Amino acid sequence: MSENKAASRYAKSLIDLATERNALELIKNDMVLLEQVIDQNPELEAILNNPIVPLDKKAGILENVFGSKVNELTSTFYKLVVSKGRSAILFGTSKAFIAQYNALKGIVTAHVTSATALTAESRAEIVAIVKKEIGANEVLLKEKVNEKLIGGFILKVGDKQFDASISSGLSKLKKEFAQGIV
Repeated sequence: MSENKAASRYAKSLIDLATERNALELIKNDMVLLEQVIDQNPELEAILNNPIVPLDKKAGILENVFGSKVNELTSTFYKLVVSKGRSAILFGTSKAFIAQYNALKGIVTAHVTSATALTAESRAEIVAIVKKEIGANEVLLKEKVNEKLIGGFILKVGDKQFDASISSGLSKLKKEFAQGIV
């Protein structure tokens, strides 16, 4: 079984258990914390992925790092995954959990690349449009500034992309001139 498939199955099981115990929001926050800590500390990821490090050491490290910061269910989950020799998939499991949680709650992530920083008004307008078009309950906006766009923006939601940048328009115009269409 591939690492992604295993991580996805562990995440699904944890979502089901958390829902059953009315702790879904708490566990989601723990998974966000796990993802952030591993993302910011590649050494921790290296330890979890290293088959030479004994399982009890890995469990101890996770206990020291997260200890009382996470729910008891999350702590038990970490210990179970480590005891099964699957600590390498903890990072993937946290990502899969968050993705499945977002799908369950109707939350989508929209990536906006613009020539300048978005104003609060344009941010709200983009969120409203995405909610309407995708049918999402909530939109998480990830913003990036790329001055090479000259003006406008590029919006990506899932596998869909809307390009309203000036640089893209100029590129299209340049191709049309080269082909003699204009």
